[in-house]
Amino acid sequence: MNEQRILVLGPHTDDGEWGAGASIARWIRRGHQVWYAAFSAAEESVLAQFAPDVLRTEIIDASSELGIPQENLRVLQHKVRYFPRDRQDILEEMIRLRREIEPTLVVLPSSYDTHQDHKVISEEGFRAFKRSSILGYEIPWNNRKIDLTYFQEVDEEDIACKVRAIAAYKSQVFRNPLYEEFIRSLAVQRGFQVGCRYAEAYEVIRWVAH
Repeated sequence: MNEQRILVLGPHTDDGEWGAGASIARWIRRGHQVWYAAFSAAEESVLAQFAPDVLRTEIIDASSELGIPQENLRVLQHKVRYFPRDRQDILEEMIRLRREIEPTLVVLPSSYDTHQDHKVISEEGFRAFKRSSILGYEIPWNNRKIDLTYFQEVDEEDIACKVRAIAAYKSQVFRNPLYEEFIRSLAVQRGFQVGCRYAEAYEVIRWVAH
């Protein structure tokens, strides 16, 4: 890719890291500018032993592991699982991000993602950023099927960054205790498909060539 202004959209904190963490690390090392906007810190879902806003702290550490400057991080205020109700407000926030950042590439949940919040980010993301290239990342446990046609080769350093980023979400480890094994095995599978050691794969929702 030529030098890009890349905006990663996560419905909730940690979604962007799960879907595109190794690619983000790769893109930043290659000199692209990356911004990350998460639309909810999922306060309602945090376990009682943690502060309700713990994910707002953890995402700072996680995105730092990928190389994202803190000034390029946005964490918005939407209530988890209520995105369908709030989709117009979400669209307007995306339009503000578009005007502020002017991204050439937007990375968001795939159009096959069945989670209600992820679906809204994917659909409204297309409306807001339809003049940019758009890639949809896979969250395998949300997808009944998926069409993966863009493969980003990554290397051991990129995978290690992704593993550290997910590990930064200490309040969420109970959900995916085998996260490192999963990250590596999926990256190996995607890499095998295209003849390299590791890769992350995406749905091409729109590709704009200049």
